[in-house]
Amino acid sequence: MLPISIVIVTKNEEINIEDALKSVAGAKEIVVVDSFSSDRTVEICRHFTDRVYQHEWRGFARQKQTAVDYAEGPWVLILDADERLTPALKTEITENISNTDCSGFYVPRENYFIGKRIRHGGWRPDHTLRLFRKDRGRLEVRSVHEKVVVDGRTGYLKNPLRHYTYRSVSDFVERMERYSTLAAGEKMKNARKAGLLSLAARPLATFMKMYFLRLGFLDGARGLVLAVLYSYYTFLKYAKIWEKRETE
Repeated sequence: MLPISIVIVTKNEEINIEDALKSVAGAKEIVVVDSFSSDRTVEICRHFTDRVYQHEWRGFARQKQTAVDYAEGPWVLILDADERLTPALKTEITENISNTDCSGFYVPRENYFIGKRIRHGGWRPDHTLRLFRKDRGRLEVRSVHEKVVVDGRTGYLKNPLRHYTYRSVSDFVERMERYSTLAAGEKMKNARKAGLLSLAARPLATFMKMYFLRLGFLDGARGLVLAVLYSYYTFLKYAKIWEKRETE
């Protein structure tokens, strides 16, 4: 048994959720908080756990915190529907939490784009704090790019979490529209402005960093596509800030 609580939030994830749940089969506890999916997500989840709850969407951080609050175990791991635990990672987790003074652990993610692993462009090792003591950790409330903050020491695990992000270019573009709006709103809370320099220079800087400085070109066509897509995401984010400021 994997002696931790797995928590997952879902919304129309029938394509991904079964493989995610299979990867954590045998966990001490699996908690799912669903945002009233209209597909088979809830049905699939109930084949793996009876701890399935439904709540209206309140933002990434609050939704995940709700799932964490339902967990009953002392150690919690937040898993996204497009992520998978490997047997090696499960073994490492079990060994590390049995005797540690850490409050949380960063897990490296192995990211895949259109079915192939991406090794450069800033996508590796992509450490993210996902495993933590429930009484020492919480989700920082942000509109996007939510993160766990813990009280106490943190450690790093070696075995990666597999992340099957963006099944297609269309999938990226669809999510980019939503995420850029959230990111723009988050930046505006800090009185950010977006002038001509931001609109012109920041997207270019994003491309140069991903494709050249972080060696995205070594990932072939996927590396180029990702660098272009992320530069466009950056442009959208600052264009939405500019638009909002102009219409206030």
